[in-house]
Amino acid sequence: MYFCCPFPIRISMRYQRIILIFLLTLPFFYSCDKELKINAEWTDITVVYGILNQAEDTTFIKITKAFLGPGDAMQFAKIPDSSIYPDKLEVKMEAWSDNTLAKTYAFFDTITIHTKEAGDSVFYYPDQLVYYYPTGKLDEGYTYKLTVTNKKTGKIITATSPLVHHFEIENPDPFIKQAEFLPDQDFTVKWDPAYGGKRYQLLIRFHYLETTGSGTVEKAVDWIVFNNLQITDPYAVNAQPITRSLPGESFYNFVGREVKGDAISRVARYVDYIFSVASEDMNTYMEVTEPSMTIIQERPQFSNITNGIGLFASRYVNELDTVNLSQATLDEMHIHLDSLGF
Repeated sequence: MYFCCPFPIRISMRYQRIILIFLLTLPFFYSCDKELKINAEWTDITVVYGILNQAEDTTFIKITKAFLGPGDAMQFAKIPDSSIYPDKLEVKMEAWSDNTLAKTYAFFDTITIHTKEAGDSVFYYPDQLVYYYPTGKLDEGYTYKLTVTNKKTGKIITATSPLVHHFEIENPDPFIKQAEFLPDQDFTVKWDPAYGGKRYQLLIRFHYLETTGSGTVEKAVDWIVFNNLQITDPYAVNAQPITRSLPGESFYNFVGREVKGDAISRVARYVDYIFSVASEDMNTYMEVTEPSMTIIQERPQFSNITNGIGLFASRYVNELDTVNLSQATLDEMHIHLDSLGF
């Protein structure tokens, strides 16, 4: 490229050499770095998951760390050291009544549980490390504050959650304990709202005896009747009972679909009604992590952990077990499910 100057300029040999060196080195200043750096500098991000349930006598908190490195992240996830803090963390939970501290639980060292199976997640299995404390039955009158301290770095992570309160089941009657499913009628479930409960799930577990050439065994299959029943105000006072009516035919469709395999005979025994209620934060977390059913796949993130990410929330499970099937239901099963041996 040539540059023109309208006036003649005299340049000494010394300055000519300087200009020449500058022109020769100029391309190096404008050269591009073609290497794409996708990994930012590593930052300590603590991931916390804890679900409180006053129906249980032990509270578990899982704490891991985010990881970063070159290569396939799916492979890093299978290595426990990628997610586990090398040093013990200080984990405590406090029970507060308004501004009064009622109790403090200092969680024990991590224990290894072996309940994780292949396919549960992309992370390592079957072992997983958790912090735990035998809290006993938690008091629904308290608000619980979790504090995690990394004594090596001084980092403090906190979260707070109230509890979902106990509630009563009205239908099926908890004293009579009988369920009736008739093909041409609706069956009704009725319960009082749980204070602090936002999302309800009802699972009916059907128990039966199955006789084959190898003997007789007891089996059970689970029917999720509904799993996303939400109420507007989870903290409403004197709220009216919740009632849901569903077609009785759906019970026979469920049994016909889920009971599989050949058998000499099958005998229906009883059902359990298992209500699970999620707090408002847990419901929000479930909503943003559930698969999107629309063309918009990007979902907002949700976390209620301060100085970290994850979820510290509550749920309550209320089970009405060993609910006998009415004679009319047993008769209908013999008619509609005779091919399965009932």
